[in-house]
Amino acid sequence: MPKRSRELSAIEVGRLRAEGAHAVGGVQGLYLQVVAGSRSWVLRYVIGARRRRMGLGSFPSVPLAQAREKAREARKLIDEGVDPVEARKAVKKAAAASQARALTFKTACERFIAAKESEWRNPKHRDQWENTLETYAEPVIGHLDVSVIGQDEVLRVLDPIWRTKTETASRLRGRIEQVLDWAKTRGHRTGENPASWRGHLDKLLPKPEKIAKVKHHPAVPVENAATAVDAISRVEGVSAQALLFQVLTAGRSGEIRGARWAEFDLEAALWDVPEARMKGKRPHRVPLSAQAIALLQSMPRYEDCDLVFPGRQLQQLSDMSLTACMRRLDFRDAAGRVCVPHGWRSTFRDWAAEHTHYPPEMAEMALAHAIESKVEAAYRRGDMLAKRASMMQDWADYCIPPPLPPAPKKP
Repeated sequence: MPKRSRELSAIEVGRLRAEGAHAVGGVQGLYLQVVAGSRSWVLRYVIGARRRRMGLGSFPSVPLAQAREKAREARKLIDEGVDPVEARKAVKKAAAASQARALTFKTACERFIAAKESEWRNPKHRDQWENTLETYAEPVIGHLDVSVIGQDEVLRVLDPIWRTKTETASRLRGRIEQVLDWAKTRGHRTGENPASWRGHLDKLLPKPEKIAKVKHHPAVPVENAATAVDAISRVEGVSAQALLFQVLTAGRSGEIRGARWAEFDLEAALWDVPEARMKGKRPHRVPLSAQAIALLQSMPRYEDCDLVFPGRQLQQLSDMSLTACMRRLDFRDAAGRVCVPHGWRSTFRDWAAEHTHYPPEMAEMALAHAIESKVEAAYRRGDMLAKRASMMQDWADYCIPPPLPPAPKKP
């Protein structure tokens, strides 16, 4: 049985100045070690067949009572067969690893945007991401480690704007979800995503479509389409020609402004829009009406530029060029709002629904809208090109009525 050292008092320990290791009692193996006038606590122990020494801090920064308490805790581990020195190393290693994985939400946003921006076709997407996250999320959770962000923290971001700025809040939720998913994949957090909608926030927040009215783009009323198209056709300039082509094809502004001659087969009356310029990232075939082909044939071609509707210095038209043209013509919708180029797609959709017997899915396909039903999308193989050709010609004839046949001569 090991010899038990006499239990020294705090005053007695304070008087120990001689070089060497002094047993202070109270806990087996606890010593005050004096080296060159410096005093520190050491716990000596044997685990297995190995003799070990464990530092417990300097004296008097660590007083006698605290040193004995530390020694007792270490002894408990030893009794369980755990080496306290190795246990302390493991704790430090885990803390270092945790610190290495630590990542604030603000930094996670910056890294996610940097990693994903090459996939975004429009440079504005980065600004939109940064602005919404900086404005609404980062002031609330930007300083928090992504590993501790839960449902309560996400709700603190969304609740204040969910009912007043519903569209913005809905987009913000999706962006927070993507950032946290990225952080999880990178090993910075675990568990379910607290910003996901289905099965999480949909149980706590009202559905966006239930609290926010859909705001449609101001569009020319379908009954005024021919008059408006006639006004556009009288305006000189590439912007007006591009706008007229957008009307005839029911396309998006970006698809028109980026159109290149290599995409067209005028003999086949076909325009192949590549997936890189489509919102849905799927190639889109557009049948061309006689009026659309005539417009293309009237456009000059340039040796050093493949753009169909080039702007100044043969560069692509800006996204405001077609809008400015619409504003100058001052077209108004039923509510008195100035119409925008994108509104022509709504005008086309209204025409197909109210003035024709073409099926709704054909009009949706002409607009290159995504099919919401996955089942329907799986079964719909073709793109109804031949039938859509007839529809687009009827739409062009509605916008630009063909000339009336000459009256028969009187006998």
